[in-house]
Parts: sequence; structure tokens; C-alpha cells
Amino acid sequence: MARKVTLETLFRHPIVQKYVGRSGMDHAITVAEKAFNIAIKSGVNPDLAAKAGLLHDIGHYQWYTNGKWDYQMYKQNDIHAIKGAARAHKLLVRSGEDLENAKEIALAILLHTDSYLPEGSLELTPLQQVVAEADTDDEEPGGKHHYRQIDQRTALARIQMLDKKIERHLEYNNLGKTS
Repeated sequence: MARKVTLETLFRHPIVQKYVGRSGMDHAITVAEKAFNIAIKSGVNPDLAAKAGLLHDIGHYQWYTNGKWDYQMYKQNDIHAIKGAARAHKLLVRSGEDLENAKEIALAILLHTDSYLPEGSLELTPLQQVVAEADTDDEEPGGKHHYRQIDQRTALARIQMLDKKIERHLEYNNLGKTS
């Protein structure tokens, strides 16, 4: 059974273009790629990991002061994971994603960062750990990872390549009915 929702389907969606685009499409694709690789090594579903990686920053708000990114304002007021989990869940469900998978992906987005959580520790699921690790691995000081540029053609080619890798992996491991 083929995946109902591919990364390309998500990438082409206007909501993804708007909200992921403004938080850094290159970063989102890189996190999706890293999440795929970590998921393979960790025995986690790479389809869910890549989708959560792509959408992990879909809830970002642009924190600017005088036309410049204000990292301190972002760190003080950030709840992008909360907004992103809700936005991604709605997008996934409307796109036809399996409801259980949509929830798992949304929860991985919700918990990919602890920047908004009170002190303490959470027990993350393996999928949540994969997405958090992939995001942390691509971060740059001062939020600079959000400003790397990528043209649409290159972005689409990377997404299509990642979709092919996911399909091959799922087919090889008889996991084709993941979403």
C-alpha cells in the first residue's frame, strides 16, 4: 500500500510554503533528511520522522525588531512548537494522513524543543527523540539556521529524493502501509 501523504504533497501545500518557508525551508528539509537517517538507525518509522522533521517549525512566528531577527525576543516568547503541532495536525488530517500517524507527528513537533516548557524532564518517545535530535543537530548559534537560503527547484529535488528513499525503505522492510 502506498503512502497517502508524501513529503512532496506537504511541501507543495500553500500552508507549508508560507509557514515553513518563513522559518527556513532549507533548515526544515535538512531536519527531515537528518530525521530520516536517525530513524533508520534507531528503528523508528522514517516516514513519520521525515514528516515531523519537515514540519517541525511550521508554528514559528517572526520575531523582528527594526527589521532584524530578534533572537532574545524569540527565546523569551517562543511557543512555536505548540502552534506548530496544531497547525501540522490540521494540515496532515486534511491531506489524508492516517489519524494515528498525524497525532504522532504532531506530538513529535510539540516536543521537538523544550524552550517553552517549565523546568523538568519529559519521557520522549523514540520518534520524538529522533526529531529533537535532528533539529538540534542542524541548529546554528543565534538562530542562523532559519536564514539559510534555498531555491524552490533545489528544495523540491531534495524532497523528491527523500520521498524515494522513504519508499525504498518501506518497501524493502514491508512497511508500506505506514500512512
